[in-house]
Amino acid sequence: MSEYKEFLLEKEKIDSMHDQGFTIARVIENLSGAFVHFQRINDKGEKEIREVHIKMAEARKYFSTRLMMKK
Repeated sequence: MSEYKEFLLEKEKIDSMHDQGFTIARVIENLSGAFVHFQRINDKGEKEIREVHIKMAEARKYFSTRLMMKK
């Protein structure tokens, strides 16, 4: 798969999480990419946490930009 297609898949994952009402709670970066932890409060008042592994540099820039835009 081309790097651009991989970036698009990771961007779609990030956008999907935001569309579902999740926000970025924590980011752990290492040599294999970034582990982005998303969280939201569901209808029952419970905290939901999901993790997405982002490998592509462009996708890491994308979620960083989205995070900065929120602040």
